[in-house]
Amino acid sequence: MDNSMKILIVEDELIAAENLSETLQDLGYAVAGIVDSGEEAITATAALKPDLVLMDIMLQGQIDGVTAAATLRYLNIPVIFMTAYGDRDTIGRAKVTEPLGYLVKPFKPQDLQATVEIAWQKHLGEMQQREELQKQQDANQLKSRFISQTSHELRTPLTAILSSSELLKHYSDKLSEEKKQKSYQRIESAVQAMTETIDELLLVSQADSGQLHFNPQPLDLTQFCLELVDQLRVGDRHKHTLNFQVMGTPAHTYLDQKLLGHILQNLLSNALKYSPEGTTVDFLLTYSASAIVLMVQDRGIGIPPNDLKQLFQPFYRATNTGKIKGTGLGLNIVKYCVELHGGKISVDSTEGVGTTFTVRLPVAGL
Repeated sequence: MDNSMKILIVEDELIAAENLSETLQDLGYAVAGIVDSGEEAITATAALKPDLVLMDIMLQGQIDGVTAAATLRYLNIPVIFMTAYGDRDTIGRAKVTEPLGYLVKPFKPQDLQATVEIAWQKHLGEMQQREELQKQQDANQLKSRFISQTSHELRTPLTAILSSSELLKHYSDKLSEEKKQKSYQRIESAVQAMTETIDELLLVSQADSGQLHFNPQPLDLTQFCLELVDQLRVGDRHKHTLNFQVMGTPAHTYLDQKLLGHILQNLLSNALKYSPEGTTVDFLLTYSASAIVLMVQDRGIGIPPNDLKQLFQPFYRATNTGKIKGTGLGLNIVKYCVELHGGKISVDSTEGVGTTFTVRLPVAGL
C-alpha cells in the first residue's frame, strides 16, 4: 500500500462520499478532496493534482463521470469508476475511457483497497512503458540526426577531394605550379576535416561505451595553454585577436593532457569560428587554492536562450549557426572530458553579443 497516495473522490451523494473518505483514510490513503460533479472533477484534478480519482459514473450536472474521465486521461490521471449500475451499456461507455478499475456499489473495504492498489501498479507500469517508448523515440531521432549530420560533414570534403583530384588527373600538364599547389592544399584540408570529424565520432563512441578514461599526469598548465594558443593563432591566420591571460600563482598541476586538449581546443576553436573577423577572444586561466578556472569569452553570434539547455547534447547545434560548419559533437565531448576531471562547465550567452564558457577543475585529489 502506498500511504503517500492522494485520492480525489467524485461522488454526488454526500453521505456516501464522506463514508468513502473515512474508509480510504482508515486504509492509509490521503483524501485530496471531495467534489460532486463532472465539471468540478476536472477543475479539482487540475488544481489538486491527485494521484488517482474515484469517479462515480452517474453525477449531477451536464458532465457525467464517463465524460469527465475522458478528459482526465489527457491529464495522465488514473480513474477508477464507481457505480450502482453494472449493466452492459454502462460498462461499454466506461471502457472507452480506459479506466484502471471498476467498482460496483456497494463494495467492501478490502475490495476498494485491492482495486486501488492494482490500478496504481497498472498506472506505474503504463508510465514506465511511456518513458521507455520516449527513450526509444529519442534514440531513433538521435540516430537519424547522426546519419544526416555525419553524411553532410563527410560529403563536403569528399567532394573537394574528388574535384581537386579530377582536376589534377585530367589537366595537370596545363595547370601552373601555383594552381597545382592550391589543388593539393584543398585535398589536404579536406582530408584534415574528415579526420577531425571521424576523431570526434570515435571520441563520442568511446565516451558512450565507457572507454574514455581519466589519466592525470603532472602538467605545466600555463605552458600547455601558451602552446595551444600559438597553434590556434597560426591556424586562424590572425583573423582574430586571441588574448591569453593568467591570474593567480602558476603551479604544476595533475591533469589529463589529452582530455584537457579536447576541452580547450573545442572551446577556443568555437569562439574563433563563431566570431566575426577582427574581434577579440579572451582566454583567462585562473589559479586558486581549490580550483583551476578556464574561461573563454568571445564577441560572436551568441546562443539563443532556447538552445542553451540542449547545447551539450550530441549532434545538437544552435539554431542561429546557419551555414557555419560543425558536427554538434564538440561541446558534448567537452562536457564529458570536464566531468572526467571531476569539474563543471557553465555557459553564459547573449545572442548577438557573445558567449562565455567557464570550466572549473578541482585541484584536490588530482
